[in-house]
Amino acid sequence: MFFTHAVCIILFLEKILNTMAAPSYLAGTGPHGWRAQMDCVRASEVCAADQSCSARYRTLRQCLAGRDRNTMLANKECQAALEVLQESPLYDCRCKRGMKKELQCLQTYWSIHLGLTEGEEFYETSPYEPVTARLSDIFRLASIVTGMEPTSSKSNHCLDAAKACNLNDNCKKLRSVYISTCSKTMSASCNRRKCHKALRQFFDRVPSEYTYRLLFCSCKDPACAERRRQTIVPGCSYEDKDKPNCLELRNLCRTDPLCRSRLADYHSNCLASFLTPSSCPTDNYQACLGSYAGLIGFDVTPNYVESSTASLTVSPWCTCKGSGNLEEDCEKFVKDFMDNPCLRNSIQAFGNGTDVNLAPKHPSPVATAPPKTEESPALPPDLNDSNTIYDNSLITTCASIQEYGLKHNKSQELSPCIPETQLTTDIMSYIDEKSHGVQLNGWRSLAAFSFLILKLAL
Repeated sequence: MFFTHAVCIILFLEKILNTMAAPSYLAGTGPHGWRAQMDCVRASEVCAADQSCSARYRTLRQCLAGRDRNTMLANKECQAALEVLQESPLYDCRCKRGMKKELQCLQTYWSIHLGLTEGEEFYETSPYEPVTARLSDIFRLASIVTGMEPTSSKSNHCLDAAKACNLNDNCKKLRSVYISTCSKTMSASCNRRKCHKALRQFFDRVPSEYTYRLLFCSCKDPACAERRRQTIVPGCSYEDKDKPNCLELRNLCRTDPLCRSRLADYHSNCLASFLTPSSCPTDNYQACLGSYAGLIGFDVTPNYVESSTASLTVSPWCTCKGSGNLEEDCEKFVKDFMDNPCLRNSIQAFGNGTDVNLAPKHPSPVATAPPKTEESPALPPDLNDSNTIYDNSLITTCASIQEYGLKHNKSQELSPCIPETQLTTDIMSYIDEKSHGVQLNGWRSLAAFSFLILKLAL
């Protein structure tokens, strides 16, 4: 019986080895061999080429038209379409900021995710790919294009930023466009819609080494701080006669795929966290500042609320008056701007020319070998590796022993007994840990393991 059971385990391990040997490009793929993640424009093209996926996608879009989420999910056909599409490349697709078909990409993303999260989450997942660049890259580029360090001048840093922008043709041109568009004339007020469009073009098309210096320049006097506050021409792009309710402003933003995406991106990258040194979710100041700049040119455009050098208080132009029983949610929304240590630290870090310290939070202690009490049989090199899950122990299975009442050979000193379910769990955990680039060690370890089981069985 024990021999039969050992053979079954070996066959099981062989199946696992075959899985590990599969090509890496198949990892994380769906049932039709699709890649797990791609941009949403490409994902929609892949879905359109598959008859089942395209049919379900058309069904879901019809389900979302004019129906709330609860009504949609009550319909079995709509629910079936959503379940199928969760296994398609559309579910995990993301978009790149400033990509050629950004709006189309975002519309595709929300066509899937609105059915999953509409009205359910205060914070939504960003549809954009994660930002990998850091502030140090911006400092380096800024010093190259201007011929000076961004924090070396002791004068008005915001004025220096404007001068640097004027030295770049693209920055100078697009800055002049939005300033002239957003500035009020004597005869008429500005066109807010055109002003917002011009601002979006400026922050989307001008490199961040210029835009960041205009938005986040450090100031030591009120004149500099006022210049920083006036960067986006707030009289047109930011302020209005009456302040709308902040939740109404947020809801209005969520009706537009582009605004909704930028707001979700801001929350994903700037939401205050007390678990990281920077107070940012991923310790990435660059990601937070980029998300903040991405909101400018929309109804939720944030700006400095005062010309102060002592505080960096920013907020959209709104109030929580009239929130009724949703006042707590409204204050939560405003606090994410006005009292946000992640955003504040990001702006200060840019002004100081520093980045977050990415030193290990919990340094690994120096390992010391415990004294040996008795000799143990030598194991193969890979099984003695401290990085494996086996922890220098010879693993056998006790299923047949426990099930059929067989007894251990008491003359053997080494016979640790691990339940088969735990063994399977450990093997799968081991595969997950080793599947990215170190499969060779997995082959050796599992082969040695199979050999030991067979030897014991015989």
